[in-house]
Amino acid sequence: MKVTEYFEQANGKTLVSFEVLPPLKGGSMKRIFDSLDPLMEFQPPFIDVTYHREEYIYKRRPSGYYEKTSIRKRPGTVGICAAIMHRYQVDAVPHLICGGFTKEDTENALIDLNFLGIKNVLALRGDARKFDGKFVPEEGGHHYAVDLVKQIAQMNSGEYYDDYIKDGAASDFCIGVAGYPEKHFESPNPDSDLHFLKKKIEAGADYIVTQMFFDNQKYFDFVKRCRAAGINVPIVPGLKPLTNFKQLSSIPRLFYIDFHSDLIKELLKVKDDKDAVRQVGIEWCIQQSKELKEFGVPCLHYYTMGDAKTTRAIVKEIY
Repeated sequence: MKVTEYFEQANGKTLVSFEVLPPLKGGSMKRIFDSLDPLMEFQPPFIDVTYHREEYIYKRRPSGYYEKTSIRKRPGTVGICAAIMHRYQVDAVPHLICGGFTKEDTENALIDLNFLGIKNVLALRGDARKFDGKFVPEEGGHHYAVDLVKQIAQMNSGEYYDDYIKDGAASDFCIGVAGYPEKHFESPNPDSDLHFLKKKIEAGADYIVTQMFFDNQKYFDFVKRCRAAGINVPIVPGLKPLTNFKQLSSIPRLFYIDFHSDLIKELLKVKDDKDAVRQVGIEWCIQQSKELKEFGVPCLHYYTMGDAKTTRAIVKEIY
């Protein structure tokens, strides 16, 4: 079933969903199952499966030449989604990214997902590789998420990228996109960021999942600005608890987001106690979740990062 259909059938009830990170190349599905098994008691209607672009280094060989070697490659989401759907009987939402994929690669992935009966995808540009100063698209691939959305929407209309496909079967994907309550770091200002978000909706996107945030007012303001701009699709808040003190500096650096001053004050009181820091992060996320649920959000979406224990401690207080 489509994500938006779950929202419609919930009749105003706030659902819960989780996002998992695939194992690195050579890893086991057991790691994903171990991170999801404790969370299935909350009956999430769907599970997101994220994806990261392959990265490389250049190894010097005895001959003096350098060989391009992959150092970070995660298994394709198709098989992982199939395994999750088979084990839990829930819908899987694979993330599709622009980076590392040609338009043909994207079409082939969509065909495979369609064969599996997967009805939902989250369309993202993806991050730049560590050794690139900025995002560099794959040759023959998409530069922006809006173009990826357009390709998916075209396939929903029976239009394929492959010219040899005539009278192709139309897919029926529900398309999610990312939203940034504190704006995407590459946008010059919030208005520009909102402009391009609206372009993705106009291209065919059906719902929005936000970047993590630690100040609910940022989300409330974001929703208000979206509605004023004519963006009326469901906006799902993405949440992640702080679990260690180092994240006070790493999260703003990596995700370009701010922390609420009250949260920082509480963390500074216990910064030398790892368990206490984790508990502050959990309690803050619980309060965020309760307030968002009272606001009437369609779903609380938790970035689990493989930490089932922390996620469960939070969701147990909400559902």
